[in-house]
Amino acid sequence: MTGKKASLKPHSIRNVDDYLVSFPEKAQITLGALRETIKAAAPDAKETIRYHIPTYEYHGPIIHFMAHDKYYSLIVTSRAVLEKIKGELVGYDISGTTIHFSDEHPLPSDLVKRIVAERVRENNMRAESGK
Repeated sequence: MTGKKASLKPHSIRNVDDYLVSFPEKAQITLGALRETIKAAAPDAKETIRYHIPTYEYHGPIIHFMAHDKYYSLIVTSRAVLEKIKGELVGYDISGTTIHFSDEHPLPSDLVKRIVAERVRENNMRAESGK
């Protein structure tokens, strides 16, 4: 699926563009679409690289994504959000707060938008309460 990574070393990945080009074209297309969906759902979020993977932050981390050799991961960082949508995740492998998906079984963009919106809402509530 994602194939072998290009020769970029983790320390040479400075931004999400660098991250994406380190993968074959098919993965670049899949992750590029995911990136655009996240940015549309959280336009005020800061896009950065944390832990060598794309991260979106707004009053703290919202969401991360990454590619593996045989699948992709969307790291939601909130068990509460996953609990709210678990009925829509039938057929996806879930590990902790991470949803694994593939080119053959992608995450629907409307679901990603709702996840991101819920994470923004959680972070806003936390920021407003001062915690």
